[in-house]
Amino acid sequence: MLRWAAPADAPELAQVFFAAVREGPSPYSQAQRRAWLPEPPTGERLARLETLVAESDGRITGFMTVEPGGYIDLAFVLPEHQGTGLFRKLYDCIEQWARGRQEPRLWIHASLMAQPAFRAMGFLVIHHETVVRDGQSLARAEMEKRLK
Repeated sequence: MLRWAAPADAPELAQVFFAAVREGPSPYSQAQRRAWLPEPPTGERLARLETLVAESDGRITGFMTVEPGGYIDLAFVLPEHQGTGLFRKLYDCIEQWARGRQEPRLWIHASLMAQPAFRAMGFLVIHHETVVRDGQSLARAEMEKRLK
């Protein structure tokens, strides 16, 4: 089931975010993942975002945020639910939201882990970049999908 998040969902969203970054297969090293997200984020930050959540058996299994202007800040799926089509379901709903608001594009700063999923949704790389967190270099790409 997909639904828009409520403020009370923030702690569970933080745990999904943390598990998606720190557990399961990743092109990033453990040191890079610890630098990216040393501990679960505060629910306060997540509570302020427009967030679409996926639920299964009353548990949040993934989520994607979107802002006016079409920016997707966060997109995470629990490791055990990756590869099940959940990302596509979340994305399709976000794209419908953006088209309903006549956004000209959707865009994201996508991690190495997220790039293949967004590429499969029709996103193109605008440019590659590296960010440094706690002494670790993390490769990512700014990607976009034109909607008009």
